[in-house]
Amino acid sequence: MKLLSGNFYYREEARQAPRWVRGQLSITEDGYFGEFTAADNAGGDYFLPGFCDVHCHIGFAAVGQIATPQEALAQAQADRDCGILAIRDCGNLEYASGILDNPALPPIIRCGRHIARPKRYMRLLPIEVENLGDLPQVMAKQAEQSDGWVKIVADWIDRSQGADSDLDPLWPTEILQEGIAAAHQAGARVTAHAFSHKAIAGLLEAGIDCIEHGSGIDEEQAQECVRRGIPVTPTLLQVELFKQFAAQAGKKYPVYATTMQQMWEQRREHFAMLHAAGVQLLPGTDSGGYQPHGELGRELALWERGGVSPREIIDLATWHARDYLRIGTIEPGARADYLRYSSNPADDLVRATKPEKVALLGQEFYPAATVN
Repeated sequence: MKLLSGNFYYREEARQAPRWVRGQLSITEDGYFGEFTAADNAGGDYFLPGFCDVHCHIGFAAVGQIATPQEALAQAQADRDCGILAIRDCGNLEYASGILDNPALPPIIRCGRHIARPKRYMRLLPIEVENLGDLPQVMAKQAEQSDGWVKIVADWIDRSQGADSDLDPLWPTEILQEGIAAAHQAGARVTAHAFSHKAIAGLLEAGIDCIEHGSGIDEEQAQECVRRGIPVTPTLLQVELFKQFAAQAGKKYPVYATTMQQMWEQRREHFAMLHAAGVQLLPGTDSGGYQPHGELGRELALWERGGVSPREIIDLATWHARDYLRIGTIEPGARADYLRYSSNPADDLVRATKPEKVALLGQEFYPAATVN
């Protein structure tokens, strides 16, 4: 048995809000938290639960490119070293050997593959559903092959409309409802890629569990998300690229370009609206493809710029996110995954996203340590 001494952001029971306590916390031989004993002279280090990244693509090197095994290992290591100790993969294509169940890497909650219509998403990533009626069966199968999550693509540009092409929903609400019900029956929750306003109403009506990006959500829909307990992963680093996407569309797709430009122009006010409405915000970098790995600090810095305090951001990105993913935090019986600091990181977001040590199952690593 191992003993940690210091200041812990700790709770005695699941679903409680943690509080700072000083003392000693035991870790079992198999890497789980044991008993906590209060002690005023327990030492000075500080311990936070690990951050989460709920929108992360390990194994995808760039747009349309699969990572090599070496690249995938480096991606997972970079995520771990910035304090991400739990990842929801959000619909990955495949994994290199040595990534899943590696005790030196963050645990991955798999969503299976993206589900989209033909030519309505990035190349290689999705399962393409030709027949709309097949969606429930496809979602049920992905539920069985995942760790309790299914990822659908709810909107994408429809280039068949030529100059009138825009971000449009991929699925009629009725078939989307059947698909989500099939995933729920198989024991999975469903998250959806959705940029546009057009796609949100159908997702809410169909019973979606989580929304990725959500850049088209209006105030009424935000209130509905709060009422139904539907969190949003704002992926602000990705939204920063919308101006670039609009420019690339140019004169060929002017309607789509205008849509992306307007969302880019309204991005800061939109994020502030989501926060003010009380929508649960989940941390997600969208790393892989357009974003590099290990960039959680940059993503959360945009949250702070949007008016969220460092302390609230840390809460949202650690124990709140872990509760939503149904994984433990610093509490009895949970995996001993934690971040270690020599001074209190509670009000310093930059410091919090640069831990001095990270631990998985009680095994501590220095950032930039070699993954074996």
